[in-house]
Amino acid sequence: MIVITGATGALNGTTVDHLLERVPAGQIGVSVRDVAQAQRFADRGVRVRRGSYDDPAALLDSFEGADQVLLVSPNDPHADQPAQLRVAVETAVKAGARRILYTSHQHIGPDSPFLPARHHAAAEAVLADSGVAWTSLRNGFYAHSLDWLLGPWAETGEIAAPADGPVSWTERAEEGEAAAVILADQESGRRSFDGPVTLTARATPTFAAVAAIASELTGRDIRRAVMDDDDWVAAQVAHGSPEPMARMLLGFFQAARAGRFAETSPLLGELLGREPRTVRDLLADRVAAS
Repeated sequence: MIVITGATGALNGTTVDHLLERVPAGQIGVSVRDVAQAQRFADRGVRVRRGSYDDPAALLDSFEGADQVLLVSPNDPHADQPAQLRVAVETAVKAGARRILYTSHQHIGPDSPFLPARHHAAAEAVLADSGVAWTSLRNGFYAHSLDWLLGPWAETGEIAAPADGPVSWTERAEEGEAAAVILADQESGRRSFDGPVTLTARATPTFAAVAAIASELTGRDIRRAVMDDDDWVAAQVAHGSPEPMARMLLGFFQAARAGRFAETSPLLGELLGREPRTVRDLLADRVAAS
């Protein structure tokens, strides 16, 4: 059995949808905090059980019989996320899982200025010490994040943000689909993916390149304005963002301009059987919708 956590979220929910196209529903289980939110999976024959990284007993029950467990990375900014992940890994091992998968991020490291990258590094260390086979899905930076990182460019005609760098912006839904392919292939024994696996789009545009793409698509002159780091944080706070959140997002820009998100890999396209969507595709969708 394959058990997937966080299945009511956008990322792993997509994984379950695509896994159902490849694996019988009776071989799939989901571990969710609110079982009512997973009714659509139960209706299709998926085993739905309550599980939470904060409740090891419930989590153990939701992992019962699992050969593979896909752990979504914790996202509560107020929680000790590395500790939560350790509980999840230890529980999966206790349940007898032969492989643990984890939704990580490209270019992690304990020295990264981007806080989530440090959390993912801690998570991979736990996986490496778990004593069972593991796969870390090092996903490219999710492209939907551009919606808040770029600011209100469509209204202002300007992308005003700190200095950045190349980023392999990747569609979150395609990451979820690729995870389903990996799970199904490993379940069938067709192939295995051991340790860190990088899953990114092929292009790595900077914000200046994004501005040029937006200009082409809209027929307007969209400018790229580089802001001082502290001025940008102050502007975010003035618009209602808590300062810790603004500082965390600033870490993205600092990591990007250090080249930490510039890595690409052809594997995502190989798993999907098509070329991954690009920033141009994303912006085209936004422009069409408006």
